[in-house]
Amino acid sequence: MFGLEKDSKWWKLFQHYNLLNGIEILENRYILESKNKKIYPSQNEVLNAFNLCDFRDTKVVIIGQDPYHGPRQAHGLAFSVNDGVEIPPSLRNIFKEIQRDLNIDFHRNGNLSPWAKQGVFLLNTILTVEQGNPLSHKEWGWETFTKFCIEKLDQHNDGLVFMLWGGNAKKVRPFLQNNKNLILETSHPSPLSVYRGFDGCSHFSQCNDFLIKHDQKPIDWSLPNN
Repeated sequence: MFGLEKDSKWWKLFQHYNLLNGIEILENRYILESKNKKIYPSQNEVLNAFNLCDFRDTKVVIIGQDPYHGPRQAHGLAFSVNDGVEIPPSLRNIFKEIQRDLNIDFHRNGNLSPWAKQGVFLLNTILTVEQGNPLSHKEWGWETFTKFCIEKLDQHNDGLVFMLWGGNAKKVRPFLQNNKNLILETSHPSPLSVYRGFDGCSHFSQCNDFLIKHDQKPIDWSLPNN
């Protein structure tokens, strides 16, 4: 089912709340649509963020909008691209802020899988997209599904850090009610809005300070081949 591992806590959560049938309906629609259109990411990578960052392993939640809509880019992690793919402008600005904040250099690798494996849940609110057509799957029902995931993370995990960048991500703010979690908000890292607050936000050092304070291992924000 979209590549989701059946032994994961996410699978058990979806099973408990009777969501597996709904996910199957979304997958059937994906299969049907992909007969005539190119859809990203690949079918087995749609829930990649869930496989790399299980429910109880999550420390940080970074929320994107929908997947990149160009060839070879999307692989199921918000803001991330496959190895060897040119780094998109928003991700480049994320790297610039990490470099300013933590003095970590970035060069050519935009695959954020190492972050996910440390507990950074890189979640788009819409998980699929048609090639060359951003927000084309806005009406599929993904946002109801991802809202559920965000709410359950907030309800059942203490010491989480939520990074809400831009208007779309900030829409989840009313659903975050656990005062034991940290919410960091600023503008989107897109070149159109990075100057409105993202540049200089220091979210990455604030995140690690919070994790350390709550007896958790901080995130190593560096990447291979930096």
